[in-house]
Amino acid sequence: MPKTARVPLATAGLLLGMLLSVLDQTVVAIALPDIAADLGGLEAIGWIVTSYVLASTATGALYGRLSDRYGRRAVFVTSAAVFVAGSALSGLAQTLPQLIVARTVQGIGAGALFVLPAIALSELYPARLRSRVQGFTGGVFALAGVGGPLAGGAITDVWGWRWIFYVNLPLGLLSMALTAFALRLPRNGESGRVDLAGAALIAGALVSLLLVTEGHALSAGVSAAVLGALFVWWERRAADPLLPPRLFTHRALRVALPATALLGALLGGSVVYLPTFLQAAYGMGATQAGLGLIPYVLALMAASSLAGARIGASGRFKPYLLAGSILAVTAFLLLGRITPGTPYPLVAVVIGVLGAGFGLLMQNLVVVAQNAVPPTDLAAATSAVMTVRGLGLSLGVAVFGALLARRLQDGVPIAEAVPDVLVWGAPAAAVLAVLLALLPG
Repeated sequence: MPKTARVPLATAGLLLGMLLSVLDQTVVAIALPDIAADLGGLEAIGWIVTSYVLASTATGALYGRLSDRYGRRAVFVTSAAVFVAGSALSGLAQTLPQLIVARTVQGIGAGALFVLPAIALSELYPARLRSRVQGFTGGVFALAGVGGPLAGGAITDVWGWRWIFYVNLPLGLLSMALTAFALRLPRNGESGRVDLAGAALIAGALVSLLLVTEGHALSAGVSAAVLGALFVWWERRAADPLLPPRLFTHRALRVALPATALLGALLGGSVVYLPTFLQAAYGMGATQAGLGLIPYVLALMAASSLAGARIGASGRFKPYLLAGSILAVTAFLLLGRITPGTPYPLVAVVIGVLGAGFGLLMQNLVVVAQNAVPPTDLAAATSAVMTVRGLGLSLGVAVFGALLARRLQDGVPIAEAVPDVLVWGAPAAAVLAVLLALLPG
């Protein structure tokens, strides 16, 4: 076990790295018009976001196994250095292709900052506190989801878009310093080869699946299916597989993985488009719309913290997960009934209900997967869960976005179209509840 005095510093370093990796998924979006005006290339401007998401999602599964062999601290600090270097290059970019390449480098580093804290925190603290501690990472995701656009808008207005990337330098270096000094965990003892072939296959499959949402449905879909099948075939034969097939012999993990992907889709589809509704319905600016989601953030963090404490005492996850899915169904049904004339306080209550539901679900699903496997498979199981959540989030944004675009093409005002789309989260959340009912215990 690590020295007790260093655990808070290690926790701070890990969570700061995770916060930066998640923020950079959203912080850039609000600055895209300024970037396009400066660098040109408006037709490819979306790749500033897409390249980062693709790189971080595709590499996430690899880092768990790398850290088994080389140590959590070494892999985290090295990846944070890559992230910081990519941030510096992004700020210095003089053309759009340069910025897209730099964002890809940044995303490669962010894949570890996204995954490794969830692994290391579960090892820093005893198992009885695992759910409570993982609640911290849920708070990070909620804070980043709302804080990203707020921070991006403020930084762009005051200092210009390049400082969105430059601010990562001191914060990333601080994360590296805290983690290098304070994180002390024994290595897992893995000495076999890293499954690079498996990593390449799953990265290709994930990238192809995400490209389906970028207008390459047929070719990318075929590539995803072929590469996914090759990955399964290879993992059954590899000496040290990236995702050992034995993971999927655990009933809890067979439920947790698809449930986490579905939860990610609901997260992405709601949090990204709720600010759009607030802006259209109430005439809020970007900053005001971000602040309008504070009830969601506070409810998520409170529910995650309270559930973590109760679960730590009882060890029972299932009641809280089912309650979270029921709250999500309720919230999405209510979101489908709001109109531009609905008073904001009522909307605040509804999005608070949604936040509470997600707070009961998000990190507890990670802990369910972690508890289902032996310590030797902890990194692989956690990497798998975090990767499918990131994939689900990306797909959710794309699917809900496509539904919204269709409604807008039909001439529906955006303040009415967003609720029409969000109501589709209700049946998806109901499917999530059915999945969670299959969990043992």
